[in-house]
Amino acid sequence: DLVALPRVGAGDDAGRLSGEMYSQVAGQLEIQARYQGYIERQARDIERQRRHRSTPLPAGLDYASVRGLSNEVREKLARVRPASIGQASRISGVTPAAVSLLLIHLKKREYRESA
Repeated sequence: DLVALPRVGAGDDAGRLSGEMYSQVAGQLEIQARYQGYIERQARDIERQRRHRSTPLPAGLDYASVRGLSNEVREKLARVRPASIGQASRISGVTPAAVSLLLIHLKKREYRESA
């Protein structure tokens, strides 16, 4: 990653970097180390939601029964009645967290119906 920075070549090392450049590199490394777990979790969440874009939402789904959704999101979903998770995710105000709650609700519902 160091050699990708402007003005740094493959032969450079931390001992030859200017003080300002070294501070920038050290700062970036600290940020990456500190937030890496969050970034990886977000990437997993995005991938999971991408896989579920085409998951259908039942036509008669009672959004009031989906635990954890805000009233605003419940109202929007009830008004629009999206046919799939992908459509729901594109509604203004429907957050990735709300989409995750919908997926959890569908899984629980599927489990109850199969038992």
